[in-house]
Amino acid sequence: MENANVTPTFGIVHLWSQGDGVIRTIAILLLLMSVLSWVIILVKALDLRRHRSQARRVESFWHATDFAEGLDRLGREPDNPFRLLATHGRDAASHLRRQDGSAPTPQLHDQLDISDWIQRALRHASDDFLARLQSGLWVLASVGSTAPFVGLFGTVWGIYHALIGIGLSGNAALDQVAGPIGEALIMTALGLAVAIPAVLGYNALVRGHKSLMHQVNRFAHELHAYFVTGTRVAAASPAPAASAAVRPLPVANARS
Repeated sequence: MENANVTPTFGIVHLWSQGDGVIRTIAILLLLMSVLSWVIILVKALDLRRHRSQARRVESFWHATDFAEGLDRLGREPDNPFRLLATHGRDAASHLRRQDGSAPTPQLHDQLDISDWIQRALRHASDDFLARLQSGLWVLASVGSTAPFVGLFGTVWGIYHALIGIGLSGNAALDQVAGPIGEALIMTALGLAVAIPAVLGYNALVRGHKSLMHQVNRFAHELHAYFVTGTRVAAASPAPAASAAVRPLPVANARS
């Protein structure tokens, strides 16, 4: 009589203790996917925050007295995209203009005019930064698309073994069926718990990267105009005529 009143224990702990190797493997896989997703989300969010801080230094670059000072105002971080753009553009302009006084052997890319050559250098630098910025996002996309199916497979496997156990016991009462099957559904819930943060984190990071790349590309266009014409293109936003142009930075003194 006392055993008949004992309520069976169900839950994640019971699922782990009673599950076979497949269930445990799926649970470990989901745990690893969740940890990896959160690590990538946090690391990428910190990187995005740091790059946004670097973007706020761009305006001070244009108010420097020379190019070298402008580079110092941008910062000396090795992954600073704005400093990389400025140095790539400077090196490309110096190569064609021979500002260093040397006369290297003519090469095929020397046939490009200065505008195309500088635009090519800035585009390569921008594309390289974009590739580094988006590295790892494929993991979030993969986790977000596969984790629900991994959890669903665990649920199907758990229900299959639960039904076999119920069939062998010969007791098909509702309390004997609902417990094991409901416990197996935990795997689907775990799959969703892993996938949802990955999808939300992916979408948030992509949106942040798009906003950052807009600032990077705008700075690249301004650098292109500066290296070709010697002045910065006026901003599109309304501004007084006196502030439309910024004093040019001498490229000849641009050595960091």
